[in-house]
Amino acid sequence: MKIVLTGGGTGGHIYPALAIGDKFKEYNPSCEILYIGAYGGMEERIVPAHGVDLKLVRARGINRSNPVKLFQTAWDTELGYRKALAIMKKYKPDAVISTGSFISAPVVLAARKLGIKIYIHEQNAFPGIANKKLSKFARLVFLGFEAGGTYFEDKSKLIYSGNPVRKAFYNLDRTECRKKLDIPESHFVVTVFGGSLGASTLNEIGVECANEFAGKEEVTLLFGTGRNYYDSVQRKMKALRISEAKNLRVTPYIQDMPHVLGSSNVVISRSGALSAAEIMTTGRAAIFIPSPNVTGDHQYYNAKAVADQGGAIIVREDGDSCVRVVNTLNQLMREPETLDAMEEGSRKAAPLDATEIIYRNIMDDLKK
Repeated sequence: MKIVLTGGGTGGHIYPALAIGDKFKEYNPSCEILYIGAYGGMEERIVPAHGVDLKLVRARGINRSNPVKLFQTAWDTELGYRKALAIMKKYKPDAVISTGSFISAPVVLAARKLGIKIYIHEQNAFPGIANKKLSKFARLVFLGFEAGGTYFEDKSKLIYSGNPVRKAFYNLDRTECRKKLDIPESHFVVTVFGGSLGASTLNEIGVECANEFAGKEEVTLLFGTGRNYYDSVQRKMKALRISEAKNLRVTPYIQDMPHVLGSSNVVISRSGALSAAEIMTTGRAAIFIPSPNVTGDHQYYNAKAVADQGGAIIVREDGDSCVRVVNTLNQLMREPETLDAMEEGSRKAAPLDATEIIYRNIMDDLKK
């Protein structure tokens, strides 16, 4: 069996695709997996590190700001389509599985031309443009959030699977995670992160939390600034004279996210589909700050799906976000019963065994 995976731009598209590929390899060790990504995308680094073969084609997100950029998008998509066509003519996959973003367009269109069966996974509660447009060519469309089904025309294709999450996030014990990271068992642990590159608002919140809790006994702050913001965050902390506080652990990038989340009492982050799924899988309480700069405000709807189960508090990005987050943290520290209820709500909102559901349904469909 041969499978082509595609989807890129951010880890939120790439890691779910890789998790699906892992499930195929788990059940079929001889299964061949090829990932088709875009030049310049995060997949150039992530996919080979995962041990999966990667081919790159040209692709570009839609930019309607002027006719020249729109033409460039169309031209790159056409070139990407031609190369994807050539790759798959030679590779002869049994199926193409797409997790969205602009790279999916040339690959899915090439698969359609070749008569290859197409499957789509949509991570968000508000679907991306690519997945909505390309869904008409798919045999099945898997949903990370049930609410996402509202936006697809052909309901007969839809299967609620939840979002694929790597095995490392399942069944984590807080005590064992803290031993791994050398965090005292008795501490209240707060984690703040804004993704691999970082997010300025999350970093402002992180600095405010650092200033609030620096030097406080029984509190540990784990703060991932993102590579683009680490130096500026360090300068701010030095100006506040808190950069040497031993209970503050500030890094450009959180390498061991499973154990960091597993150690946490509260996680503060954006509410991208992947981050939300990982936090829910570990059963941790969340304070979500949805990005206002995303299509259809989909991060708000992702966060709301968790908040509706009691697993998260939503703080909208505005002038007093930092103060509200710090006040919420102090309240949760005083109310352990509220925190316990939030953790239970987070577990209730956790994704199903998504990769198993996706694998079984694709395998059944391939037999038709």
